[in-house]
Amino acid sequence: MTVHVDLLTARELASSRAATVSLLAPVVRFSLRVGADERDALSSALGVPLPTRIGQCSRQGETEILSLGPDEWLVLASESEAAGIIEACAAIYADAPHSLTDISDREVTLLIEGPKAGELMTLGCPRDLDRLPDGEARRTVFDGVSVVLWRDGAERFHIDVWRSFAPHVMSLLTTGCGELALE
Repeated sequence: MTVHVDLLTARELASSRAATVSLLAPVVRFSLRVGADERDALSSALGVPLPTRIGQCSRQGETEILSLGPDEWLVLASESEAAGIIEACAAIYADAPHSLTDISDREVTLLIEGPKAGELMTLGCPRDLDRLPDGEARRTVFDGVSVVLWRDGAERFHIDVWRSFAPHVMSLLTTGCGELALE
């Protein structure tokens, strides 16, 4: 049986004294691939510096850029900024070849926050989250599902997960949130 889950409506999925798990509103997502020689041109065009170290994040206004690899970035932006990003990148393409792909419909973002948010994350994430500094992101797995995880504070995490795997990850986090509240 196929279970249909609304992944377009931002809402709280679970809340306890341990943690809160929420589905965030959809955002525009781009996968950006560019070589080192063109990095500065793309930073200027976007108005946000491309982080140079894997895991680093940079933000300007409503645009956030996460470095996922030596030549790969995830660009997150509001719907109102999407056209400007596309136009800015297209304008410099001849001089700074790159790949900008809209992946907005591929993923959803979950927010996990609260005094036991890190403990809740350990239900499915093998990484040592104490070693993940605030403001940094990593590509990792959550219960076998590929995700992008970033930390926004001591007790605050975001997870980008592919839509097709979101119900599984949401279910695990929701169950774990309730179980941690019983401790």
